[in-house]
Amino acid sequence: MAEIETVPLEKAQDLLGDPDTVFVDIRDIRELEREGMIPNALHAPRGMLEFWVDPESPYFKPIFGEGKRLVLYCASAWRSALATETLQKMGVPKVSHLEGGFSAWKKAQLPTVDKTSKPHSA
Repeated sequence: MAEIETVPLEKAQDLLGDPDTVFVDIRDIRELEREGMIPNALHAPRGMLEFWVDPESPYFKPIFGEGKRLVLYCASAWRSALATETLQKMGVPKVSHLEGGFSAWKKAQLPTVDKTSKPHSA
């Protein structure tokens, strides 16, 4: 945790409308369908994240090469902390994760959308 940036909920809420910030939901699709997600978040399953971020990968998603700030989140901030550290080691700039994860976001009654809503796509 000392090597990665953790974004507090208050700051994350302010970043929600920032065009230079992308919230990246790394949870399993079943979690999104059951719990919803942060509005306009990009779903990047944890198992595919490094492939989608690596410009040399055949699975690369251009949104990850746009230089935007990435705020990763999972359910409780465990997976997102590890994923943030991994992306940093891959040389990804401006990557952080959400304090407390989606569970804390919902508990704070911050905005969510159903998975069936059109989220930001890669």
